[in-house]
Amino acid sequence: MLVSFSIYYFIIWIDKDYYIFAYTVCFIVGVLISYFLHNRYVFKKTEKGHKKPLMKAYMTYGTTYLFSIAAIYVMVECFNIAREIAPLFNLFITVPVNYLLTRFWTFK
Repeated sequence: MLVSFSIYYFIIWIDKDYYIFAYTVCFIVGVLISYFLHNRYVFKKTEKGHKKPLMKAYMTYGTTYLFSIAAIYVMVECFNIAREIAPLFNLFITVPVNYLLTRFWTFK
């Protein structure tokens, strides 16, 4: 999470109007890191094939990504919440939902 949010903050530091693009890059990097950490350390999977579980991971996270993009846009554009903190509010919803989907579907 630290790596992906560092990327997010770096991109919006360059141009604050790129917050959706920054969140998308943050998402892609974060899912890839998360998949390999979950695979290796959390769910302790040892099989060699990563194609199917990785696709399931992107589908799982993709669902919450779509929600997150909409929520961030509404927070920033409608409620004037700072671009720097809007993604942090999403974590309260997306982290538990992603964990449950990952646990019971991706690494089933």
